[in-house]
Amino acid sequence: MLTNKLLNDATEICLYAINSCLPEKGVKETLEKLDLQGDIYLVSVGKASFNMAKAVLESLDVKDGIVISKYGHIKGELPETRCFEAGHPIIDEAGIRATEEAIKMCCDLKKTDTVLFLLSGGASALFEKPLISLEKLQDLNRQMLNKGLNINEINTIRKKLSQVKGGRFADICRPAKVYSIILSDVLGDDLGTIGSGPTVKDSTTVSDALSIIEKYHLQLDEDTLEKLKDSQDSVADNVTNIVTGSVKLLCEYAGKKAQELGYKTFIVSDSIAIEAKKAGDLLYEELLKYQDMKKVALIMGGETIVNVKGKGLGGRNQEMVLSQVEHLSGKDGILMMSLGSDGTDGPTDAAGAYADKDSYNKLRALNIDYRKVLQDNDAYHALKKIDALIMTGPTGTNVNDISIILKA
Repeated sequence: MLTNKLLNDATEICLYAINSCLPEKGVKETLEKLDLQGDIYLVSVGKASFNMAKAVLESLDVKDGIVISKYGHIKGELPETRCFEAGHPIIDEAGIRATEEAIKMCCDLKKTDTVLFLLSGGASALFEKPLISLEKLQDLNRQMLNKGLNINEINTIRKKLSQVKGGRFADICRPAKVYSIILSDVLGDDLGTIGSGPTVKDSTTVSDALSIIEKYHLQLDEDTLEKLKDSQDSVADNVTNIVTGSVKLLCEYAGKKAQELGYKTFIVSDSIAIEAKKAGDLLYEELLKYQDMKKVALIMGGETIVNVKGKGLGGRNQEMVLSQVEHLSGKDGILMMSLGSDGTDGPTDAAGAYADKDSYNKLRALNIDYRKVLQDNDAYHALKKIDALIMTGPTGTNVNDISIILKA
């Protein structure tokens, strides 16, 4: 069937792109270029931290190491390394304890020592030693996620309330040299935004943070506000930061595979950062320009936004796909797919989802109104009922999301 062919092609394109952005190759190539001296200490943080650390340990010996990743992302034991799992996207006590261990390991190093700091998406939540209580920080993070702040705005506030973000971890490592190898999940690869920049001097100000708090009417108690206002700038002059992967490469690899499969390929954007439904609309509307052309693949990368108003379960990729089911209804030979490159879309076990000409009618047959589902942010359960979720499990990388629409 044509639909099955499109589904197979879309899956192959997305998975090829994701697999091509696995961090091991980039890490090993970077290590070959570094002048590593003295005792080497390893700190690897983020959703891809296990794979990145494994690549280092296959290439050289370390004196001590710590890996911190999301629950379910640690895949075994590593030599000379302690592995921790913690909460994401909401910071938890496990993440704070793991970060304290990293601080303890790096707070009394010598000038001749070297810290390899491996950073990937998710580190903002996983790597944290806050200036306020965990309960207050969790509440603030929930507010920021639910009110739709973009990643730059969230990190501007996070840095001011942290002992490790905004270059402060680099200061903890002084006078040791720090090499930070980064797998970027941030549009434009802004080093200060990736993981809230633990090894990058903070370029934002307290005034910036206060403006964002006022803009979104965030509720902070007096103690939290005082801590934020008293935040001290970092020095972070002992660091070399190196980016090894990004969403731009993710889109390029997807385009390469689509062309190999015979599709005329167009990258719509590799830096999309709008509301999920609007991104879906944009991708579908872009396809209308190619109505007279056969075998077309449109590719979009980035990180869309979901303004959470309901109490359901879902993720931005699932919301994007579900929002397009009526547009795609009855249109033979068209399929849309959207996946998180890390294999987890929001707080779900799905990487993302797909929709085709039959999705809308399948939902209607089950008396499911997709509009109401989107209002309740419950895309996961609706898409699960029509077998439209894509399950990959943790991929070992994290370079934003990949969305494609194929036309036979």
